[in-house]
Amino acid sequence: MHRELPKKASKMPYSIINDSKVIIDYTAIFCGSPGKLLKSELFMDVTRRFYVQIAKKKTPTYLYLREKLPNLKEEEVPDYIVNILRMLVAYTADELVEMDGKYTSLLGVKEREWIFSFRRDLYNFWRRLERFIFLEVPKKTGHKHDELHHAHFVHACDNLRSLILDTNRIIGESLSGKEPKVYRQLPAGSNIGMLLAKIEWKYPALLAHLKDIPFVRLAFIEPPLILYSRSNTRKGTFQEITEFPPEKVALNPHEWFCFPVKVGELTTFVYFHQAYISTGLALCNLFEIAEFNDISQKTPDAVVLFGVSGETMGELTEFYDDQKNGIMIGLVKHAMQTEYFGYFKKMILTLHNVAMIKRGRLPVHGAMVCIKLRNGGSANVMVVGDSGAGKSETLEALRTIADEHFSEMKIIFDDMGSIAVDAQGQVIGYGTEIGAFVRLDDLSPKYAYDEIDRSIFFNPDKKNARLVVPISPYKDIVHGYPVDIVLYANNYEHLDEKQLAIEFFKQERDALDVFKTGARLAKGTTDERGLVHTYFANPFGAPQRKEEHEKIAERTFSAMFKAGVKVGQIRTRLGIEGFEQEGPRAVAMELSKVVLELSEKNKG
Repeated sequence: MHRELPKKASKMPYSIINDSKVIIDYTAIFCGSPGKLLKSELFMDVTRRFYVQIAKKKTPTYLYLREKLPNLKEEEVPDYIVNILRMLVAYTADELVEMDGKYTSLLGVKEREWIFSFRRDLYNFWRRLERFIFLEVPKKTGHKHDELHHAHFVHACDNLRSLILDTNRIIGESLSGKEPKVYRQLPAGSNIGMLLAKIEWKYPALLAHLKDIPFVRLAFIEPPLILYSRSNTRKGTFQEITEFPPEKVALNPHEWFCFPVKVGELTTFVYFHQAYISTGLALCNLFEIAEFNDISQKTPDAVVLFGVSGETMGELTEFYDDQKNGIMIGLVKHAMQTEYFGYFKKMILTLHNVAMIKRGRLPVHGAMVCIKLRNGGSANVMVVGDSGAGKSETLEALRTIADEHFSEMKIIFDDMGSIAVDAQGQVIGYGTEIGAFVRLDDLSPKYAYDEIDRSIFFNPDKKNARLVVPISPYKDIVHGYPVDIVLYANNYEHLDEKQLAIEFFKQERDALDVFKTGARLAKGTTDERGLVHTYFANPFGAPQRKEEHEKIAERTFSAMFKAGVKVGQIRTRLGIEGFEQEGPRAVAMELSKVVLELSEKNKG
């Protein structure tokens, strides 16, 4: 159930969406004591929703309450129980029974275990919700840094967590008459918090509806964080439209937030409806948050809106090149299918890729790593491939097996980047993201556990389970590194006597043909099945601007062969059942030898 916001009203103090997410305006609902917390509208609402749930299930606790409170109407029971919980903050169960005998039926020595169970299960019901709080700077700020607001925000997040833990423990002790033997400091407050501010930016008339939506300036998360989206795969491609009616961005600003991010060198304003808050805020692990100076009085390179009504949209996802104002605009329709994090990531990167094509760079769907070896040499490796081809898995296997030779493996990008050719003919690689959105299915369990304290997990119990984890500083992804090796990730071919784990091309045309064909065995991360072909393994901008992309690709591959870049393909076998870990590991073994040989040439 979604609490609808009044059309002309200001923000409500909280929203509960689909009985799974709660969004709290901490400024409007601040509680400084257990008593105020239990008197809050939010606590009452959550308790009523919990009661409805146990009533539907006819749990033993519900049946006991109905037996002991026969004179109360069904809708009156939650209010009665909340009143008892409020009193248990100030008095013990024994004291309440002594004060008024009417409480004996629920708080007698043998009976109170039912209220204890109700309190425990209500607490667990609350913790199973995805919980978000925000604190908005009370005025349009012109300050680049505001330490006071940051400190107040962090304190607010800590305060809510401590207040809920303390309130739960006080009631538990009042019922049991003793202190707990084990204190568990569970994340009982917000899963993610955000500090908001309204900042003036140069918006074209086309996007005037967005001017009052606040920007996320700071994010606060308590990992490991597990989120569940109603969709777990991405479908279709991103269609370019040639006209942009203003009604496409007609929206209620009180239901929207803006997460301003740096996508490589580009500044992108990512707007999302509150129903998309889980996936929207998970961007904090994937992209660098834009600085104040990137926003104030500036026009962004791109704007993306997630959760528009879509009444005039022909597809779930569309984008528009506003050449007049120099802005790429992406749209994602409000639908259950688009609640998958992959839509956020890929729409943002599609706009980046189109912008790169317009600037003469070759967008790359792949991964790149800068390797420094203990012998003093180095090698920069790029692996190109579509979703599920084995890019990240191969580089992670390389990290694992080559530790004795490598002193550092710096990830430049894990999914999307670009290649530029400088005036001297040198081939340079650039990244886009500070994090990675990787499949748990194809990674060793050790990787997930090693990264658990920083990760956001999506649907870990389902196929295509994913985690979002930060991996590289922003300065590294935009630095620009010379490319030594470029490999296409072939995930569908078995190895035999004629096929090697790594094969390098001698002819430029042979390389172009393999990269252009973009063959792979689909892994179920999208709606594709079987052996499929994607133009340059990159459906995110390349097919939409195919003519321009073709020219840039030929020019870039020509520059790579002239510069001596080693261009080839690897057979990861990731799409073949049973080779999910063995395949990338075999490639990594061969690749480590190539890197060692190349590093000897690159010493110094």
